[in-house]
Amino acid sequence: MTVQIAHLYATLCLGAVFFQVALIAGLPLGEWTQGGRHPGVLPWRARALAALSIRVLVCMALAVVSAAGFAGGFWPRWTGWAAVLVTAALCALNWVSRTAPERAVWGPVNSIMLALATYVMVVGG
Repeated sequence: MTVQIAHLYATLCLGAVFFQVALIAGLPLGEWTQGGRHPGVLPWRARALAALSIRVLVCMALAVVSAAGFAGGFWPRWTGWAAVLVTAALCALNWVSRTAPERAVWGPVNSIMLALATYVMVVGG
């Protein structure tokens, strides 16, 4: 069951990756991310942050899946705890965002992701 929960976490990370790709491509979703500082299309600097977010999300997904023991668990276990901490930070930032769309969508999504990652690290270990 732990591996399936880790896969669900990774799937939600993948959904967030697709959202970041949409931001980089220029979709006018600025009020849904980065605290709503840039309504509409993000400027290039904010798009660069979205590109960095993709790398972080992929690493978080791989760390949690590895901690669950899938595919041999090549990543050190502490990386799963790092993913939990980053997910908790993202969750908190989304819940205190100035924009309602970011709070309404990413707050619950990151809360679920936090619960999933914590389950994998606590129960799965």
